[in-house]
Amino acid sequence: MGTVAVTAAIAVAIPSAMAQRDPAYEAARAAGQIGEQPDGYLGFVSNPTPAIRDIVKDINIKRKAAYTANAPQGSTVEQFAFATGCNLIAKTKPGEKYKAPDGRWLTRDSGPPVRDSRCP
Repeated sequence: MGTVAVTAAIAVAIPSAMAQRDPAYEAARAAGQIGEQPDGYLGFVSNPTPAIRDIVKDINIKRKAAYTANAPQGSTVEQFAFATGCNLIAKTKPGEKYKAPDGRWLTRDSGPPVRDSRCP
């Protein structure tokens, strides 16, 4: 899982950087409408508008492409996406939403987020 985790940090940089340029994405994230999931994809915390749904769909398609292109040999796309999800949840900022291993949406506080025990 070590190689997967290191490579995971690199792969997500491109989709995340693109998303951060979109003010609607930033606003939805800040408002707690969307959040990071352990599977490496964005999820909906509440019922999204069609515009937010489209933004998240686009980001998740780009993430899947990055995971598929960058998954290390001997690792599945799902394993790589999971390792990346661990990293993305760890990088959430206070006030942002993320999905805990038990499926609950939590709001990040000043402490570390609740992550899956398999996270590197």
